[in-house]
Amino acid sequence: MMNSASSALVILVTAGSESEAEKIAMGLVQEGIAACASIVPKIKSIYTWEGKIENEEEILLIIKTRESLFEKVRDRIKSLHSYSVPEIIALPVTNALKEYLDWIVEVTV
Repeated sequence: MMNSASSALVILVTAGSESEAEKIAMGLVQEGIAACASIVPKIKSIYTWEGKIENEEEILLIIKTRESLFEKVRDRIKSLHSYSVPEIIALPVTNALKEYLDWIVEVTV
């Protein structure tokens, strides 16, 4: 059981399509390495890639998991993702509802 919010992570991942985002989200949740993956459609990403400024529409995944599962989640995202360098950014949860943290533990491996 997590004894503090700092044991939980929110992981941000962008995907090029809604179907790819759903495939990643479903894989992580079905495998029990993420409690939830929320999909936010139609974000605009402006970034530099291979020397050019890109302006692309993407999909954002907000993944909730345990800190101890980060490496498994990261590796699984990389295996499911079409990007050669996918955005995988983990943010520690510093405050959260205890019951929500308990649920994350309950539904993940």
